[in-house]
Amino acid sequence: MNDDQPARDPVGEDARIEALEARLKAAQEREEQRNKPSGGAEADANYRMGNRVLAELLGGIGGGAFLGWVIDHFAGTTPWGLLVVMSLGIFVAFRNIIRMSTQRPK
Repeated sequence: MNDDQPARDPVGEDARIEALEARLKAAQEREEQRNKPSGGAEADANYRMGNRVLAELLGGIGGGAFLGWVIDHFAGTTPWGLLVVMSLGIFVAFRNIIRMSTQRPK
């Protein structure tokens, strides 16, 4: 055997590598298209709306509970002030959420 000749044909190997690189580049482009955010403005608006709904719920329940506790503390009507004002806070929170959901998008 002759040690000067390579065991593989370099031309065939280069063609396979070029084909592999082309397939890899096409796969990367498809992956970038797939991971690209589809509706940036719409998703952002939905995120803001969700945060608003959460704030309404937490504010209504928490604010009602706090005000009810303050009324109970000073008036001595435990637990009725807390229950009544917290129920009122929950009612107002749901009313605001329903109002937000029926508004037309701008």
